[in-house]
Amino acid sequence: MIDKDIQFLSKLIDAPSPSGYEAPAAQIVRERMEQTADEVKTDAMGSVHATLKGNGNGPSILLTGHIDEIGLQVKYIDDKGFVYFDAIGGIDTTVLPGQRVKVYCKDGAYDAVISSKSVHLMDPEERKKLVEVNKLFVDMGMDAEEAKRHVRIGDPIVIDAGLTRFGNGMITSRALDDKAGIFICIKVMEEVKAAGGIGGDLTVVGTVQEEIGLRGAMTATFGVDPDVGIAVDTGTATDHPGVDVTKKGLFKLGEGPLVSRGPNINPVLFEMMIAAAEKAGAKYQIMAAPRGTGTDANNIQLSRSGKVTGLVSVPLRYLHTPCETAAESDIDDAVKILTQVILDIDESTDFTPRVDI
Repeated sequence: MIDKDIQFLSKLIDAPSPSGYEAPAAQIVRERMEQTADEVKTDAMGSVHATLKGNGNGPSILLTGHIDEIGLQVKYIDDKGFVYFDAIGGIDTTVLPGQRVKVYCKDGAYDAVISSKSVHLMDPEERKKLVEVNKLFVDMGMDAEEAKRHVRIGDPIVIDAGLTRFGNGMITSRALDDKAGIFICIKVMEEVKAAGGIGGDLTVVGTVQEEIGLRGAMTATFGVDPDVGIAVDTGTATDHPGVDVTKKGLFKLGEGPLVSRGPNINPVLFEMMIAAAEKAGAKYQIMAAPRGTGTDANNIQLSRSGKVTGLVSVPLRYLHTPCETAAESDIDDAVKILTQVILDIDESTDFTPRVDI
C-alpha cells in the first residue's frame, strides 16, 4: 500500500462507527466516492451508495464493504459518575479491561478508560476468573454531575486504537473489520473507472449494521437490485499459535485474500475470481464455506429471487480486538482480483450453475 492509501485508511478507521452510529465514517466514504462515482446517495438505513454508470449492456454489479464496527454503548451512569455499558456486536470482552476509549457525546468526544476492581483488591478466587462485562465500567475522570451533563444513555463508546504500520508490511488497528473492506471497494471503483468502466452499472455500498445481523446489506441489495453482488470483508487468519488448522483451514497473512467457495457463493463467479487472480498476478487463498458465511454475502444471495454472489476477505489476526492485524499486500491483491473480475464480466457471462465448470 502506498502512503496516501494508508493515510486514507487511517482516517477512515479514526472515524467512529459502531453499528447504528456509522455517520462519521459514512461521511468520509461519501466525500471520497464523490470524486469517482456518477451518483452518490445515502439510504434511510445510513448505507452509502456510489454508482459508476455503465457504458453498455453488461450486468449490473454491486460491491459491499460494511462501514460499521463493533463497539460499546452507555446503559447506566451511577451516582459517582462511573459509566456502565453493553457491547455492540461480538466484541472480545477479555481485552476490555485497561483499554483507553472515547465516549462520543452530543457535545463532543471524551477520553476515558475501562476498568474494574484493581487486582490488588481481589481475593484469590476472583483473580482466577475472567471479569464479567457487567463488572466493568468506564471512568470518565468526572464527578457524577459533570458526567451526566455530557453523557446520555445510548451514547456510543469506541476503543481508542488507531492504525499503526509495523514489522514487515503489517498494519494493526481496531476496525480493520471492515474498514479494510470498504477501502478495497473504493479503490476497485477507482481502478475500474480508470480502465474505462464496464457495460453495466457498478455500485459500491458502504453497508451499515453488519455486525448486528447483516442488516444494511439486506436493504441495500433489495434497493440496488444488481445482477451480481460481491461482499468484501475480513476473515480469520489461522497462522498464529493456538489454532487447530485441521478444523479451521490454514490462512496466512501475506498469501493473498480469501476467496470463499461453498453454497453461499455462485460457482461460476468463484471460478472467474480464481482466473482473475491468475490473470492479475495476485496471490489468493481458497476458503471453504460449507454454510452461510456470516457476511453481507448471506443477504446479498437471498435478496429478491436470489443473486449471483461472491465473497473476498482480507485475512486478519486477532479479529474483533483492538489489534486486528493484516498484511498490506493482501489488501493490494484484493483490489487487483476484484478489479480484474469486474472487468472480465460482460453481457455474455452465464452465471447459471452447471456441471461443466
